[in-house]
Amino acid sequence: MKTILVPTDFSDTAYNAAIYAISLAKTIGVSRIVLYHAYELIVPIPDMPSMIPMVNPDDLRDASLEGLEKMKSELSDLVPSDVTLVTRADNTLLSATIQDVSKNEEADLIVMGITGGSKLEEILVGSHTVDVAKVSTTPVLIVPPQAKFKPVRNIVFATDLKEVVETTPIDHLQQLLTLFNAEVQVINIDHKNKNFAPNTTFETLMLDAMLEKFNPVYHFIDNTDVVEGIMNFADESQADLILTIPKKHGLFEGLFKRSRTSRLAYQTHIPLLTLHE
Repeated sequence: MKTILVPTDFSDTAYNAAIYAISLAKTIGVSRIVLYHAYELIVPIPDMPSMIPMVNPDDLRDASLEGLEKMKSELSDLVPSDVTLVTRADNTLLSATIQDVSKNEEADLIVMGITGGSKLEEILVGSHTVDVAKVSTTPVLIVPPQAKFKPVRNIVFATDLKEVVETTPIDHLQQLLTLFNAEVQVINIDHKNKNFAPNTTFETLMLDAMLEKFNPVYHFIDNTDVVEGIMNFADESQADLILTIPKKHGLFEGLFKRSRTSRLAYQTHIPLLTLHE
């Protein structure tokens, strides 16, 4: 792993995520961190009245670059001598172009903070971080506002045990687990075996084959609420990282709909790593 991309809006939460990324870089051999700001220029619709003042695009870009340089300067003392800290600004919508930016910067990991909000805010407004996690094929590490970096010794991997071979990004998964070299606890949340199917045992064996060299420990947990089950187990086992692969279909589909994604991403005080299926 060589490059971490850190999108920022210059908030305290974004600074905390950047500090986490710098600390993480020291432990996994990252040599480059990109501080990235996507600013959006509002384009007025012709013949439509608007109360929004016109903004000079050059001024907007200058402000973005100034913010990035200030952030870089304030973080510079934390950056190891063998890690390069660079900046990038684009006039774009973050979630719409994160794929291209990540590819262009050859990012191996995206690290973002997330700002807590009320339940209504989570449903109606949501989060740029949640949107990025939904679309990015690059792994996304979501850092809660109060999270401080500590070495990852215990990973909780939440899975629905469905279509394991077809939906598991095995290269990314094995690469990250190898880097962290942590204990891996695989958990499956169900209630009264409602989602247990004839092929569940086979799917478990397939996942175990993928994770064989990491010696995972399996836990089958009864809970009517997937998110609550993940949170409770992660807290009880003192996990350093929660790992999940949100899916478009199946039990975990709800995790990355707006409201449930918000519950998991907003409520956890443990960093959440998402891998795209």
